[in-house]
Amino acid sequence: MDIRKLDRAAVLETLRILEQAAPEDWDRPTPCADWTLHQLVAHMTAQHHGFAAAAAGIRTGLAAWHPGPPVDDPLKSYRAASEAALAAFAEQAVLTREFSLPEISDTRSFPATVAIGFHFLDHVVHGWDLARTLGVSLDLDEGTVEAALVIALRVPDDERRLGPDAQFRPALPTAPGAHSLDLVLTTLGRSPDWSAPAPR
Repeated sequence: MDIRKLDRAAVLETLRILEQAAPEDWDRPTPCADWTLHQLVAHMTAQHHGFAAAAAGIRTGLAAWHPGPPVDDPLKSYRAASEAALAAFAEQAVLTREFSLPEISDTRSFPATVAIGFHFLDHVVHGWDLARTLGVSLDLDEGTVEAALVIALRVPDDERRLGPDAQFRPALPTAPGAHSLDLVLTTLGRSPDWSAPAPR
């Protein structure tokens, strides 16, 4: 499994989806509770910058992984952050490094393949969030989704998913015969049936 190739495919798919967003779409609700599309993309932008720093061997505090002030062109900012993360992961020696990921642990580092796997899984799931928000399809091949499922099944489903800042919610029941993408979503606490609430 070439985790960098898989990650690149997931990130480029998020860009493809976001390029379809109209100006009025940025205030839409998303499957991420209490986040609009603009807020979700700000989160994803910050994550790209955090992972790019980690790939370069830089240890940052949690603040570096959180969004800054709102920007006028969220797609432009997201595209630049995506390119920075993908370039950092493509660097020749990156797979020999340990990544500091303070959102997961402030006491240990993670092998590059594991850390990039986290990034990959996050962008498969957030790619679905974006697609569902905008009412478009998520275009990832079955092999990519199955690789994400392997990683999703390794995420502990314990009390760490119960806090207000948890990255994922407790796993949900899965319908018999569910597709791999639905399994990824339910394993991480998302309902594949999510739809935007009706306007008030």
